[in-house]
Amino acid sequence: MEQTSPPPKAPVRAPGIALGRVLGVPVHLHTSVALLALLVTVMYGELVRGLLDLSAVAGYVAGFGFVLCLLGSVLLHELGHALTARHFGIGVRGITLELLGGYTEMDRDAPSPRVDLLVSLAGPAVSFVLGLAAIGVTVALPSQGLAYQFAFQLAVSNVLVAVFNSLPGLPLDGGRALRAGVWAITRDRHLGTEVAGKVGRGLAVGTAGLVVWLVLIDWLRPVALPLVLLVAFTLWRGAGQAVQSARLGRRFPLIDLAALARPVFTVAGGTPLAEAQRRAAEAGRGDDVIGVADSAGRLIALVDRTAAEAVPEQRRPWLAVDSVARDVGKLPAIPLGADGEHVIETVRAHPGAQYAVTSGENIVGVLHITDLVQFLEPRRKMTK
Repeated sequence: MEQTSPPPKAPVRAPGIALGRVLGVPVHLHTSVALLALLVTVMYGELVRGLLDLSAVAGYVAGFGFVLCLLGSVLLHELGHALTARHFGIGVRGITLELLGGYTEMDRDAPSPRVDLLVSLAGPAVSFVLGLAAIGVTVALPSQGLAYQFAFQLAVSNVLVAVFNSLPGLPLDGGRALRAGVWAITRDRHLGTEVAGKVGRGLAVGTAGLVVWLVLIDWLRPVALPLVLLVAFTLWRGAGQAVQSARLGRRFPLIDLAALARPVFTVAGGTPLAEAQRRAAEAGRGDDVIGVADSAGRLIALVDRTAAEAVPEQRRPWLAVDSVARDVGKLPAIPLGADGEHVIETVRAHPGAQYAVTSGENIVGVLHITDLVQFLEPRRKMTK
């Protein structure tokens, strides 16, 4: 499964253990792969022991070798996405291999339905080619050896990955293809995402129901049930995130920094925190961001509201605002006239609590991430 970076409220996912670069693309290994490695090593090890009369050690070594082959197949699948995206000028931040496959993180969305379709189908195409190659090797090998078992299992797993990932529901690759189709027809990317996300939820429910039914009629071993239900849960969660992302995306063009940014109420450096707060309240500017000015009247720092509220009230008359303020030069800046997409890209690239809103060289306000999230998700309850 391939995913792009999430909405602004969730910074980029932790990539895991760095493995290096492949064709210039950073590759990481998520810690959840340890569970996959253990399950596959034991299950496949027991399978080949029974088929080939191997010792326990030899069986488990073969099982671990199969894990490495699977991870290699997943990596090639994700490289299909990554290299196709790069061909169309979309930057690739990296590939992460995880428990249920992997994901390719890109620095922006596809610019058109056609590009979105080609990038989404590149991964399943690679898996399908790998599956066909493994089938060819299986046919050429004698049917009693370990190499035959490896080739056969790789053929089955890659063909299954290609078929399953092509199903038309997000977060699967086929879901991105469906989104591209709806986007091309309606000219509304967000509608495409929402439709594909809702179909993805249906696939998740259908997958869970089908697996339970196959176990009940003894067509599937019960030991496989937890893993497949985990796949269904992951599909449901990814589909829900896609639907939420579409709803948020519709509000991006409505972002107005002039309305969202909080004005700055400036006090001189060295002013006690309690006095600065009193002056702001007395002037009816209690919701403003308190700024700190130098002797020449230039704004040099902004009070961190969270840090200020953490100071006990009895200490505030003795603590200067400077001690709970942040240098304005260290805050990410967003131009006052920036559109919603620019605002979101800045937040994604520089996760933080505050952003300086500028007009020329002057800071004219401060955007709080809580205010932005509250605007994008009006029904969400925010803590102060």
